[in-house]
Order: sequence, then C-alpha cells, then structure tokens
Amino acid sequence: MLEFADAQYTDRKTLFVEVILPLAIAKNYTYRVPFELNNIIEVGKRVVVQFGKSKLYTAIVTAITEHPPEKYEAKYLLEILDDRPVVTDRQLQFWKWLGEYYMCYDGEVMNAALPSALKLASETKIALNKEFEYDRAALHDKEYLIVEALDIQPELTISDISKLLSQKTVMPILKELFEKNIINISEEVSDRYKPRKRTFLTLNPAYQGQDNLKELFGILEKRAPKQADAVLAYIKLARHQKAISKSELIEESGAGAASINSLIEKEVFIAEEKNVSRLYFEEEDLDANFELSDQQQAALVSIKQQFEQKDVVLLHGVTSSGKTQIYIRLIEQMIAQGKQVLYLLPEIALTTHIIERLRQYFGSSIGVYHSRFNDNERVEVWQKVLNNEYKVVLGARSSVFLPFVDLGLIIVDEEHETSYKQFDPAPRYNARDAAIFLANMHQGKVLLGSATPSFESYFNARTHKYGLAELTERYGGVHLPVIEVVSIAEETKKKTIQSHFTSVLMTDIQQALTNKEQVILFQNRRGYAPVLLCRICAYTPKCINCDVSLTYHKHSGKLHCHYCGYKEDTPSICPACGSTHLEYRGFGTEKVEDELTLLLPDARITRMDLDTTRSRNSLQNILNDLEEKKIDILVGTQMVAKGLDFAGVTVIGIINADSLLKYPDYRANERSYQLLAQVSGRAGRRGKQGKVVIQTYDPAHRVIKQVIENDYSDLYFTEMEERRGFHYPPFYRIINLDVKHKNSDILYNQATYLSNELRKHFGEERVVGPQVPLVSRIRNYYIQSIMLKFEKDGVSINKVKTTIRDIITQFQTTKLSKGSIVQPDVDPY
Repeated sequence: MLEFADAQYTDRKTLFVEVILPLAIAKNYTYRVPFELNNIIEVGKRVVVQFGKSKLYTAIVTAITEHPPEKYEAKYLLEILDDRPVVTDRQLQFWKWLGEYYMCYDGEVMNAALPSALKLASETKIALNKEFEYDRAALHDKEYLIVEALDIQPELTISDISKLLSQKTVMPILKELFEKNIINISEEVSDRYKPRKRTFLTLNPAYQGQDNLKELFGILEKRAPKQADAVLAYIKLARHQKAISKSELIEESGAGAASINSLIEKEVFIAEEKNVSRLYFEEEDLDANFELSDQQQAALVSIKQQFEQKDVVLLHGVTSSGKTQIYIRLIEQMIAQGKQVLYLLPEIALTTHIIERLRQYFGSSIGVYHSRFNDNERVEVWQKVLNNEYKVVLGARSSVFLPFVDLGLIIVDEEHETSYKQFDPAPRYNARDAAIFLANMHQGKVLLGSATPSFESYFNARTHKYGLAELTERYGGVHLPVIEVVSIAEETKKKTIQSHFTSVLMTDIQQALTNKEQVILFQNRRGYAPVLLCRICAYTPKCINCDVSLTYHKHSGKLHCHYCGYKEDTPSICPACGSTHLEYRGFGTEKVEDELTLLLPDARITRMDLDTTRSRNSLQNILNDLEEKKIDILVGTQMVAKGLDFAGVTVIGIINADSLLKYPDYRANERSYQLLAQVSGRAGRRGKQGKVVIQTYDPAHRVIKQVIENDYSDLYFTEMEERRGFHYPPFYRIINLDVKHKNSDILYNQATYLSNELRKHFGEERVVGPQVPLVSRIRNYYIQSIMLKFEKDGVSINKVKTTIRDIITQFQTTKLSKGSIVQPDVDPY
C-alpha cells in the first residue's frame, strides 16, 4: 500500500491556470491549481482567486499549463464554481480579438460580456456552526451578543458585527469564537443567480384508478369539500396539459394554498420542485404561410446565391419594403439545418415590438437578450444558448457575447444605426463589425439590412467586398409618403405659426384626427427647454460637473444634466444679476407635448423618449397603446425613427430639421438623411399613402431635397468625394485618443506631449489635434481629443495599434501622466 501511495505521489502534476480577471490590467494572471482540483479544472470555467491583499474575484480560465509564472510566485486558486464551462473556446477567441481590435484589456471585455450574475461578489461572512454543541452560559457578554444576533439572522458581515458591538476591532473576538468551533468565518463568494423554482403536482398513482379515485372523493366531499374541489380541478387541467403547477391549481380550484398543502401532506398529490423559465414565451402554433412578393422573392434568391460566394450581403430596401419577411425565410432555412441565428436590433425598444411579429413563426425556440432583463433572466438566456435550446436569439448589441454553439446566420437590422456602437465603458465596440468577425469564426453568414445603409457598408457592397440585394418598392404596392417642406421663417413672418407648429402641419394633424388616423411628431431633444436664459445678463445655468447647460424638465420641475445626471432646482431669480427676467429658450419633446395639449385638448397625446421609457415595461405599454389606437399623437425623439410599423399612422411631423443638419461633424449629412428618411418611413406603411411635413429654416438644403426625392445614391456620391479629399472613412481608418484630467492646464501639457510623440512615429498629416471636443468637461474631467487617420491600403493597422499602445504605455511611465486617463476609441463614429 505504501509503495502504491508513493508511486501515485510521484505521478502528481502541478498545474497552473492563466485567468482573465474582471479588471483593466494589461496581462492575464497565473494561479496554481490545488492537486485535488486537477481532474475538474477546464478552460472556460469560473474560478475564485485572490488578487491583491484580500480581494476575491471570479475569473475565467483561459489556459492550463505546467509552467509556473517567471516573475512572481503563483498563489493557489481557491475554488472552481462550475461543473461545466460557462464560456466556450470560440468566445474566448472572440474576446481576444475584441480586446486587440478595440485596444482594451481582456478584463474589460469580460466585464461587458458576462451577465452580472455570473460575476460574483466577495464579502466576509460569519455564520453559526450548527454541527457543534456548546454551553452558552460559558460565553462572555460580547460573544453572547454575536451568537444571539446569528440566531436571528443566519449570516452577518464583519461590518454588521462592528455596528452591533459599537467597536471597530472585532476580529480578536471572532477569532476566539472560531477557535471554540462556535462560528464559521469565510471570505466567500456569493453566487447571485438563483434559478426560478415552481412546485408541480402529480396525482399519487394509488388514486389514479377509477375505484380508488371515487372512494377518495367520497371521503373528501364529507370531510374537506375544498380539497375535493382541488382534486376535481386537477383532473380537469390534466386533460389538457401534462405539467400542473401548484399556483395554477390554486387559481383554477379556488381552494386556497392550505387545502393544497393538506392534500400534499396526505400524499394525495406528490409535489416536485422544478426550475422554470422566467421568460414569457410559450409554445404557440406556428403560422408562416405568408406570400413573398415577386421582388421579395427575387431578393431572397439573390441573397442565397451571393452567400455561396460572399460571407456578408447588404439588403438595401426602402422603408416598409418587407425586409423582415425575408429575414424570416432565411431563419427558417437555418433552423431546418439545425443552426442558430442571431437577429440584432439597434434598440432595446425594438425587441419587444418585433418579438410579437416573430414569435408567431418560431414559438419558444426564440430567445430575447438585452440589458433591461434582470440578472437572473440574462443568465437563463445565456445557459439556454449554451445548451443549444434557443435556435434564434433576438437582441441588442450585447447579444454578440452569448455562447453560441453553431451560429449559421447573423441578421443586423437597421445596420446604419449608431446604437450598435458602444461608447462607454470599454470595449468601445461596434456590434455590426463584431458580428461579422463572430460569424466568420462559426463559418456563418451575415445579412445587413437598411433603407439607409451606412456609407461604409454601401462602399463595401459597391466594391464587391459584400454582396448587394435591393428592394425598391414598398410591400403591397403602397407608395412612399408625400413629403412637404415648410419654411419656419416664412410662417413666422406671416404669423401663421402656432407655437412650434406651422399651419401646414396643424392642418394635417387635425385632418388625421378627423379621419381617426394617428400622428407621430419627431423632435430630436428631450426635456422641456434646453436652455434657461437671463434676459438681462445672458446667464445660463450650467452643470457643476460637465461643461454643458442644464435642461429644464417640467415633470420634475428641475434642471437636469443629460451627461452625468446632476439635478438642481430651477431658480426664480438670476444668481448672477438678481433679475427675475428668466426665460426658457429652445424646446424638447416635453414642451411639444405640453403645448400640443393646449392646442388640441381632445387629442390623446403620449411622449416616447428616455424619460418616459426608463422602466422595463413602459415602452412596451406605449407601443401596445399605439397599436390599439389608444394614442392619437405620439411625440418622440430618435426612438420613433426605428422600426415602428403601425397601420394607423398616416402623418409624420418633423418639428425642426435644422438641429440635425447643422451639427458640426463630417457625418452630419449622412446621419441627417438617415434619420429624416427613417422617420418619414413610419408614415402610411399599410394600405394608405402617408404624408410627412418637414419644418425647417433652410428648405433649400441639399439633404432635404435628397430625402424628398429618395435619392440615396446622390447623397452617397456627393459625400464620398468630400470624404476622399479630407481623408475620412471609408477611405481611411480613424482612431481617437481622448485624454482626460481634472486640471485643464495639466491636461493641455499631457495632450500636447502625447500628440507630439504620435507625430514622431506617424507623421504630421496623420495626427490631428489635440483639440477641445464639443463638450469639453464631463463628470469633472476636462477632455482633449487627438484624432489619428490611417490609409486603408499599404498600412498594417495591427502594427499601428501596437505602436500606439507602446506610446501610451511609455507616456504613462512618465511623471507628466499623473492623474491622466487615456481612452483609445477605434472606429469612433
């Protein structure tokens, strides 16, 4: 026996694991694996590790090796949390690519990718040792207090005990209790994900025979009639469904929980607790018998043919041309092949609307994933995707992080939308571009869909890097809406404008209301008034943390900062000069809604913006009310431009187009066209031709004419000439570096130094700045931006990024960098 044990000991392997910690650190850390865990350690599992003096973290294993780290002694990992990997090898490769491409750390990618319930919290907990008997009379006063408190509350933290005893140092007392074996002390990781459980009932086989059941009824009807009602209700439910939950039986029978519990105690019912889904989709009859139009069928055939040669195809179809129906046919094809599909949407808002249209085709095989799901729901979707239970996932940009097993197709709907870009925190990724890489890893295909494609995608299609399919007609032969441009200046001069509504728009709104039709009004600002101004000294209240004016919100009666969330009371007297002549300038959605209520008191008016859709179901409620024609006029921000499809909407009003057209950005014309065309596309989508009224101070603006004529090509070719000349995408790549510091003078020196170092390596023409952005201070940090432009041909972007990283690292080793933050943003727009 001794010889065998010695042989076993000499065969032991010492394993080490490289892990990703959920921290912004440049390198992954290595830990030693306790021998007893050697057989269960796997790449992709979560492990508990200590990092620093006392902090515990959940980390993801990325590699297993027998080689210890060279520069430091590896600590032991403390625990393995999973029976099987929660992150796949493909996901780890995907995370690695995201970190390298978007110039961020693996830990930052992990933080974005994993649902928060899979990232566990560390805290020291105290609990009674229930397996040990002791004499409480032998405890001194403070020990007795702790034990009594643990009788009432099973677990206490060290800070709880400090408060209980009114003293800072409690560890010596806890140490004594621990040595007496009275308590357990552990720095433990608490898993926040708890599966949702439900109690299901089955009738005891002893009562399933007719004679026995009759005898049971005879007894219960005399002694416990409510229990008899419960058994009868169970039999009725059992005719139509296999699984009957306790809550369903209580509701169906009206017998109450006490009666059901008595039947369980009597073993008439056998109770079994099962994990159930929190998600609200149930099996439905599938009905996919819609007919594609000739043009849709031709586009579908074209897409399939091009997928044989190309990995990405752009579907360029006018608004309401029936792109979703083509998506459905492609999804059906993928499901038939046993593959998974990811259907990306730019807004959380759209998932709830479109799921209703897709669930009738795919039933419970479709999952939904976005940030408004709670922690438990997100983990549940994660696990169902990992188990290949969901064949279709519909979600916002974070859905690219899900653990797909065999991804055959990714659909990126409204691919031009800026919502696909993550701005803060890192990784500052674009889900559309990330989806293309992800699909390539799975040998899958990508379909990009839009009525107004991004210039990058359209450029790639025209240069044959992507395939291109087009839909030039609306589904069902419905005409594109009539667009009328109205001059705000002219109507103001003639005094025919009422508040912010021209006579043309008011007439069309009133006509729509008379015809029992619906109206959508678009204003690209939320709040009541963007600026509060003193008429005497021109004072404007500004945020104390950011370099922006505060916006007045009537519903709260306060001034709000839309960057950091700061709020303050609205002054009645100017703080600068003491004047009472304060007035509101400009207007947002809240003011449009308010003034429209005065002009049209009988109309049912609702507002849809960030302020009215914060709670989880508020947006869905608004969309349901619009669908059911409980809303006559919907006032909204950009949300109303994205994918809404309602038969009753015939009039669209764009209150002020100039706020889009005058924005100082090289993409302003592209974005303005996209937004105006998308908002216009909400009108007259089914059966009846709609009308769009665009109010502007500049009716002759080129982009407005291109929108009226639906001339995307003219916009594209005009803008591309300018972009080529000024070295902008798609001909050049852009990397932005934002340098931040709390002192503006120090920041100027830091940004100047960094830009000079960049010029030494890349030349004068490729480095622009440093320059102050439109908003020069956010959350008390001043900002300076450096823009780098690199040709797409003849330049290795990987080498460029390595050089930039080296320059930033070298800068951060100097004394000058103290207190600074440098944020790279690849493909920033």
